[in-house]
Amino acid sequence: MALQVSPLAPESFPDLPIIAGVSLATARCGIKYKDRTDTCLIELAEGSSIAGVLTRSLTASAPVEWCRENLKRGSGRAILINAGNSNAFTGAVGVASVKRCVTVAAEVLGCSEAEIFVASTGVIGEPLPDEKITAMLPNLHAGQNDDGWADAAAAIMTTDTYPKGATCKAVVDGVTVTINGIAKGSGMIAPDMATMLAFVVTDLAVSAPVLQALLSAGSDRSFNCITVDGDTSTSDTLLLAATGRAENRRIEKVDDPALEPFRKALDGLLIDLAQQVVRDGEGAEKFVTIAVTGADSDAAARRIGLAIGNSPLVKTAIAGEDANWGRIVMAVGKAGEKADRDRLAISIGGVAVAHNGLRVPDYDEAPVAAHMKGQNIDIAVDVGVGEGEATVWTCDLTHRYIDINADYRS
Repeated sequence: MALQVSPLAPESFPDLPIIAGVSLATARCGIKYKDRTDTCLIELAEGSSIAGVLTRSLTASAPVEWCRENLKRGSGRAILINAGNSNAFTGAVGVASVKRCVTVAAEVLGCSEAEIFVASTGVIGEPLPDEKITAMLPNLHAGQNDDGWADAAAAIMTTDTYPKGATCKAVVDGVTVTINGIAKGSGMIAPDMATMLAFVVTDLAVSAPVLQALLSAGSDRSFNCITVDGDTSTSDTLLLAATGRAENRRIEKVDDPALEPFRKALDGLLIDLAQQVVRDGEGAEKFVTIAVTGADSDAAARRIGLAIGNSPLVKTAIAGEDANWGRIVMAVGKAGEKADRDRLAISIGGVAVAHNGLRVPDYDEAPVAAHMKGQNIDIAVDVGVGEGEATVWTCDLTHRYIDINADYRS
């Protein structure tokens, strides 16, 4: 099914610079799609550190479980990704499929199988035709280049309407380091760790434990704060690799002051990628920012924000450009977190709607209704019980979401 590019898409894919120690290649393996690339190989220099966060779904895919085990070692040489088939809910067949792909990839690269990471996205429950991937691996290895980021981002898409990428730089101990990232995701988005698939690479010299701490914290502030439809994928995978080629003093402690510029840059990049996923939400026409304050804790604030962002009633009201703020009150109440009904305050588009548990006196809906007609919707809620705060990003829910998912397997 041909998909129109989201009206919330960025104007173009960013120019991602070359990162020393990283090369990429893509191929058309015909796993599900017949007329586009669907497989990507990202190769990393020997000695690269790697970290990751993975879905906590109890029906996690075989590739996720493989990555979960290998992340304990903290070393990576390659990431092999395919789109169109998630190799999830495939039992022992799926495990064997991963093993065959990893074995061939390790042979081609001349490295340990424990240094090969895999990720798959697409239809659940269908055996992966891994022979199509393994047959192409020698060509993928031979065709590696250091500037194939746009092609890589396109190869991992499923119902995405545009490839997603981001880049930034930071100065660590006087050395400029670069971070590049790509992601895919459009539907089945309510991450319980990261996003559908995202791969970030830097040339920073840093240990795997430090890298893991940075990624875990960063994903909590980014991918764990987005939702499209309230569904958590079986395949959610976010990997962060560091080639160590920037020649900075190797960072061994997460509290090293020199790391702070990198931490800020990484957080910004992860938020950028996460927001791009929401902007490509299936059928989305509006990008929604929900800022929650006054909660019992930051975690409570996030759960309240997600309750609002996941509410079909809130999302369809936004799609219909209806300033029905009573649905926000409803969502706060169902979140299961502390909230003071008589101190609740709500604003939409910067216009106060409710204060101290009541509609504001002389409330004029006209400016709020005008705001609802735009593409970027801002909702702010204070629940009046503490100092916790969080920002959550979501999109509206249109009939197009039904159209896309009703035809997904056809």
